[in-house]
Amino acid sequence: MRAVTQKTFGEPWDVLDVEEVPTPDPGAGEVRVRTLLSPIHNHDLWTIRGSYGFKPELPARTGSEAVGVIDALGEGVESLAVGQRVAVGGAFGAWAEYFTAPAAGLIPVDEDAADEVAAQLVAMPFSTIALLDWLDLNEGDWIIQNAANGAVGRMLAQLAPTRGINVVGLVRRDAGVEELSAQGITGVVSTESAGWQDRVAEITGGAKIVAGIDSVGGDASNHVLSQLGEEATLVIFGAMAGGTMALNSGAVIFKNVTIKGFWGSRVMSELAPQRRGELFTELLTRVADGTLSLTAEATYPFGQVREAAKANFVPGRKGKILLRP
Repeated sequence: MRAVTQKTFGEPWDVLDVEEVPTPDPGAGEVRVRTLLSPIHNHDLWTIRGSYGFKPELPARTGSEAVGVIDALGEGVESLAVGQRVAVGGAFGAWAEYFTAPAAGLIPVDEDAADEVAAQLVAMPFSTIALLDWLDLNEGDWIIQNAANGAVGRMLAQLAPTRGINVVGLVRRDAGVEELSAQGITGVVSTESAGWQDRVAEITGGAKIVAGIDSVGGDASNHVLSQLGEEATLVIFGAMAGGTMALNSGAVIFKNVTIKGFWGSRVMSELAPQRRGELFTELLTRVADGTLSLTAEATYPFGQVREAAKANFVPGRKGKILLRP
């Protein structure tokens, strides 16, 4: 079979290739899935760079989420069937024509759900709803996030109001405000324009912002910190601008701000099975009722994986970049 591979760590557009590799056989409790579509996530690209919390042994395959069709069942698997369409997250090596995954982690996909939606159902949406749950906010609270036009930013803006949570989103370009508005996402402020802090105050009505989510790093971290109220929490979700944050020590000290890191894989693994199931049910409900929209920007074949990786960072992207065999 064909699979996306890397022999060294580095920029995805420099180190990724497509090679012929042995087709895997499912072990006990596993299934083999024939890949239909797989999204590109930032954490996939950080893994390829060697800068993520998980660092594979080289040479390695890559990719972590997909929608596909079950092709073979491993020993002891009785709850699923060959030919069944399923979605899965956390399946390392998903950028391949076939991959194996634990049967217990697969989610059957309703026939009405498009492949483009099912392919991105698990990782980012569930991380987002887990983050919202982990923050343990009260109805009426205000939060602020940067990268509001990223996948998680869009989802958080859609999911938080269903729990009565108010969201202010920060973007780095004025055009980003209009792009999100076209998708029905409001309460967004561009830090490109002077006086953006006044716009934040206008949106919140001067209410205290109790939590901030930083997915960028660099100077953008301080933008979020500057808007937090006393006793607030700054959550570090990602670092698109690099591994260093620029934070005003005075703001941390005098506001008594708590700084926490959030790694979805760890938080989700620590969730009790019952709570994990409840969050999945909530998520699927929001997708079904149209509250949460999962859009795709473009789909690339495996042979253009380097171009697809570059497309992931193009400003103004309105949806996920997807790969197909």
